[in-house]
Amino acid sequence: MPVLTDAVMLSRLQFALTTMFHIIWTLLSIGLSIFLVAVEALWLKTGDDHYYHHARFWGRLFLLNVAMGVVSGVPLEFQFGTNWSRFAAATGGFFGHILGFEGAMAFMLEAAFLGIMLFGWKRVPAGVHFFSTCMVALGASLSAFWIMVANSWMQTPAGGVFQGGRFVLTNYLAAVFNPDMPWSVNHMWVAAVETSLFVVGGVSAWYLLKKRQVEFFLKSFKIVLIAAIFVAPLQIYLGDGSGRAVARYQPAKVAAMESLWHTNPPGTGAPWKLLAWPNPARQDNDWTFLEIPYGLSLLLTHSLTGQVRGLRDFPREDQPPVTLPFYAFRVMIAIGFALFFLMLWTLWAWRQGGLTPAGLPRQTWLLRAWVAAVPLGYLAVETGWITREVGRQPWIIYGLMRTEHAASPLPAATVATSLAIYAGIYTLLSLAFLVFARRILLKGPDLASAPPPRGRPAPVPPPVPPPLGGP
Repeated sequence: MPVLTDAVMLSRLQFALTTMFHIIWTLLSIGLSIFLVAVEALWLKTGDDHYYHHARFWGRLFLLNVAMGVVSGVPLEFQFGTNWSRFAAATGGFFGHILGFEGAMAFMLEAAFLGIMLFGWKRVPAGVHFFSTCMVALGASLSAFWIMVANSWMQTPAGGVFQGGRFVLTNYLAAVFNPDMPWSVNHMWVAAVETSLFVVGGVSAWYLLKKRQVEFFLKSFKIVLIAAIFVAPLQIYLGDGSGRAVARYQPAKVAAMESLWHTNPPGTGAPWKLLAWPNPARQDNDWTFLEIPYGLSLLLTHSLTGQVRGLRDFPREDQPPVTLPFYAFRVMIAIGFALFFLMLWTLWAWRQGGLTPAGLPRQTWLLRAWVAAVPLGYLAVETGWITREVGRQPWIIYGLMRTEHAASPLPAATVATSLAIYAGIYTLLSLAFLVFARRILLKGPDLASAPPPRGRPAPVPPPVPPPLGGP
């Protein structure tokens, strides 16, 4: 196979594997940490012990998820030096700083308070514990912020110039707040929250289907539904804004995402197509299914006749792959709307009295839909990431540095070996996660344990010294 002799492609596959595996755990680290803040705040406010037990139960899944994230994230940092050393040498003055901020400012903040959050329930005052939970959530979100700052700069580089093969920084804030950053940071953060909501909701629905701790898991189910009312439509809005930003700053990428080969003439609109089969050799589609006239112009420019550049406007060597971004983008969109409609269905069932212990037997299909939705958020993020990264090719820094010029000069056999090792290790890690997660879910929450006082814990009396003298 030609790919096995292409060191650059193998390095890309290795980075894709490690990134797509690592992103699974970061999503839940962000969203579940915010959920833990919410349930602990509800416990402190209401005194309802169920919210305390929610914090303890979901906290165990959070710890397992964080452990997987840490183990899978370390290789990503090293690959910039091993597989992408030319990129690291050219951009280290800015890109290296951003990764350093992520480690020192975000990861260390999360790690510093994680132990208190998980094991300090009866050892520190309730306010201190809640502050620790908030700091863990802040650290997880800051980590996503800095990583997306680094990636958005690669999409729309700003704040400097390339001189002598290196990026020379002239405006730090312009580099951080590059044109893609506001949309990408918010779109990714809300994606993590939405994914986590449907994971928590799906797991809660599984317990409700099994008729285990019904009152307990109805509370978590309703919490995520209330949050989804705001998050699901917000994510659709952010996706629309992100798409229009891509059309403005990366027109070749949006043309690949839509398999658009011909620029629409003035006075006419670019069509939107549901399905197509791109043929880069012909510079056209072999077939198209369900084409909506003027649809793409309306989506991207909010005008029926807005101009959208086709791929034929770009040299062939600057055109990204088309088939993969085109179909990955549509999977992401379909899942986003599916989760939105699942939220509406559940809201309607709640208004009809279906989300009560007596009404749940009538909601079997709704609960099954929530269980089935657990992996959908992950799939949407993975396909969105594929669209974002594959659509940027052939550039590693859009318009400035090609991917082939960024890779380390490594033998293909060496990269293929490390890729196979990573694949094996990540397979074992996935199996280990499934085993431990299954144990946590089968055991369920411990509702018998007494919560600590919501105020300052009572001081432990000093030990009574033994009497002096013999018996």
